[in-house]
Order: sequence, then C-alpha cells, then structure tokens
Amino acid sequence: MPPLDMRLRAPSPGLLALPWTQPLAEWDATEVPLRDVPVGPSRHLVRFVETDGRLWALKELPRRIAGKEYAVLRDLEARSLPAVRPAGLVVQPQEDTAILVTRYLERSWQYRRLLMRIPPDQPAHRERLLDAMASLLVDLHRNGVFWGDCSLANTLFSRDGLVLQAWLVDAETSEIHPRLSDGQRRHDIDIMVENVAGGMIDLAVRREQPPEVYPTLIDEAGSVATRYQALWEVLHAEPTFSFADRYRIEGQIRRLHELGFVVDEVTLQPAAPGDEQLRLKVCVAARRFHATALHDLTGLQVGEGQARILLGDLRAYQGRLEWEAGTTVSEAVAARRWTDEVLRPGMERAHAAVGGIGDPVQAYCDFLEVRWLLSEQAGHDIGDAAALEALASRAVPPDSAARMAVAEAATGPLPALTPQLLHDLAGDAGAP
Repeated sequence: MPPLDMRLRAPSPGLLALPWTQPLAEWDATEVPLRDVPVGPSRHLVRFVETDGRLWALKELPRRIAGKEYAVLRDLEARSLPAVRPAGLVVQPQEDTAILVTRYLERSWQYRRLLMRIPPDQPAHRERLLDAMASLLVDLHRNGVFWGDCSLANTLFSRDGLVLQAWLVDAETSEIHPRLSDGQRRHDIDIMVENVAGGMIDLAVRREQPPEVYPTLIDEAGSVATRYQALWEVLHAEPTFSFADRYRIEGQIRRLHELGFVVDEVTLQPAAPGDEQLRLKVCVAARRFHATALHDLTGLQVGEGQARILLGDLRAYQGRLEWEAGTTVSEAVAARRWTDEVLRPGMERAHAAVGGIGDPVQAYCDFLEVRWLLSEQAGHDIGDAAALEALASRAVPPDSAARMAVAEAATGPLPALTPQLLHDLAGDAGAP
C-alpha cells in the first residue's frame, strides 16, 4: 500500500489518530468522534469531527482539486481574507483522493438558517445578506481572487454588529492572479447573480411560496451586482480637483473610514501633463479601521461592524464623563473606565438576556441597537431594563439587526455515537 501523504498544520493527537487510510464515507461513527452538522448540498462528501476540543470540517475530493483548494485557502489566509482556514491535507494514494481539513467557523451559519427563521415579508434581512455577499466579492477581487462559483451555498455568514460578515467556504474553482481584468470581474459577478437567484428561488420552493414571488427574488439577486459596483466605485474613485480644493482629500478619506477601510497611502498627481488639475489616488488596505482603533484603546479583538458600534458607545460615555467632571477626559482613561464599568457588565447582562446564545459582544451590540430603536419609537429613553426585557422576550423591532439572533440558536452538533452512548440508547429503548 502506498504511504500516506499527510500535511497537518495542527498535528494534535486526536487528528493524527483518525483513520486516514480509509475512505471518508467508511468512517465508523462508533469509533470516530463524528458530529452531525447541518450543511447545504455539496459536490463532495463533507463530514465533521470533534477532537482535541475543536470541531473540524473534512471534505473528500479528487487529489488534484484538493491540492489546489488547499493552496488557495492558504493564500487567502495569508492575505487575511474572509475564508475558512485550512488545517491540513491528507492524500490517499490508493484512492487517488484527498481529504481537505478546515477549521470549523464558530458562530457561523448558512443562509437557509437565517431566512427559514425570518418571515419572508421582512426583506431588510435579505438585504443585509446580499450586502455581505457583494462586500465579500469586492474583497476577493481587490486581492486578485477569481472565485468562479460564488453562491449562497458556498458562503457562510456570521453576525458583526448591525451587518453580516460573509465567508468563502468552497474554493475548488478559485484562482489567484496578480490582478483581475474587468472581464474576469464581470464574469464572476454574473455567476454570483445567477447562483444567488437560484438559491433564493430554491428557498422559496422549500417555503412553498407562490411562483409570483420569483420575479421579486430574481430582482433582489440582481441587486447584488449593483451593491458590488457601488462599493467598487467608492474604493477605486480617482477624483480630480485644483490644488486649492485639496481639502476634498479629507472627505474622501473620511468616506472610506466610515466604510471601515484603512487608508494605506494617498497620492496626488497631475491629471495630465501640464494640467493644473490634480488626480487623487487612495490605496486602501484591510477593512479594519474601527476594529484597529478599538483594539488600540481597549485591547479588544472584535469584528469591524461590532467595533463601530462599541466606539460610538465609548465616545458617548467619554462625553458623559467630561460633562460630569466639567473638564476633558483622555481617551485612555475613558476607555479603561468604559471597559470595566460599562462594557463588561453590559455584555454579561445582554448575553444572559438572550439565554447565553451566541457571542457576548454581539449580544451587547444588539442591546444598544434595541435600546435606541425602542427609545425612538417611545420618544424618550426607555432605559436598560426595558431593552434587556425586549431582548429576552424576542420582542425586538422586526427589521432590526437584533432580529437576526434567531440564526444564533443553533441546531447544534449531535453527540458522538460512542459505544457507551449506543449501549445507553439501547437500554432506553428497552425500558417500559
């Protein structure tokens, strides 16, 4: 038998002990800590294993394709792009197949899980999902990544403040180039629109919605291209202006910062030889502007969307401190007190209100949003207790981002079918 070709980036005892010489379909649930995790349709067999305190996704596919996908995922990780993280590749020479190992993305879910739990007459949540898809494709294209199979089924979503973060899951058809041509980008966008429309209609069929809704869903899917183009134009705009109007640079930078992008370099050059007009080019880096600012102040590692909300809460708290003290309060002092006196106890209360489900930071972001929305409705500050009660009873405004917490209530992995569990189940079945 040819030897195994095994590459594991996390060579833990549990992973090393798995029956890698056997086809993945033949792994015995009574001997291997397999977990049943809901996934969408896949071209290849995908199974999940929990070992060494972590959950791993294992996908069996042809050797050449597996090697290509592993290399692409490694490259995406090196570029800090939103994609699942590769953990290993095990080639099975006797089968001419390989098993790709990736880390399970905690607190993530497929689109079906959200949209099957949200009434179809609440399009705001579909719009958040489509915004996330467009944003993901822009991030990939800016880094020379042609996805080739952008679809709802090949994407995972996680909550990030008031928005969703989309994650690439399947990179079988992906290619990485120094730069994508406009034609390559258009082709990828066309694929995305077609696949998203198919996913939305498939979901409508499962929900037994009438065919009359299909044109609306197709139009919504088409809006992904518009969302993509709007964001792409902001990132690649090259406005021209006179030297006296160079104050406009600040406005362009502020707009990018509001979208969460870090500005790496600003270039001003003549628009044409001998022209007095200047052309502005802005080199944009990662979308971590607010997250980096919050980390610098507090040491917290959170998503960009969460950081934007938390920074607003911190600024409001700093303003209150200055009003009470009658003098300025430094950012460092305000951040330290806000973290200890506001954020940590607030996260604990908000997370308890939602039953300990999901991320405590996200629960606090939901609390802030719900308190603000309900106060707007009431015409006065409703206070913390009322907002926490609304979270606990799921009585939040239907279009609020907090409504998406329904997706956090996981169906969860089933327990491993150990010999002891099977013995206990058999005993229960025979009980009167």
